[in-house]
Amino acid sequence: MGLGQIMRFMRGGIQEVFVLILPVLSVALIIGLIVAIFQAVTSIQEQTLTFLPKFIAILVVLALLSGWMFTHLEQYTIQLFNLIPSM
Repeated sequence: MGLGQIMRFMRGGIQEVFVLILPVLSVALIIGLIVAIFQAVTSIQEQTLTFLPKFIAILVVLALLSGWMFTHLEQYTIQLFNLIPSM
């Protein structure tokens, strides 16, 4: 197993992590931005106000996309296991 092959595995793993986490982080970022704008407009500076909306939004996204995430991760894992005999 060469260094190039190891680098391809690492790059593929990092890409999978980014693909799987991107929807969750995007929703958290958008909700955080909306709450920050709301806080700036209303002059409410409560630090805990951003936690609950982000938490609920992340749970909703995970509930909606968990099937896709697990299928994507399963396909990647099967692909890695299929490469084992060629090593």
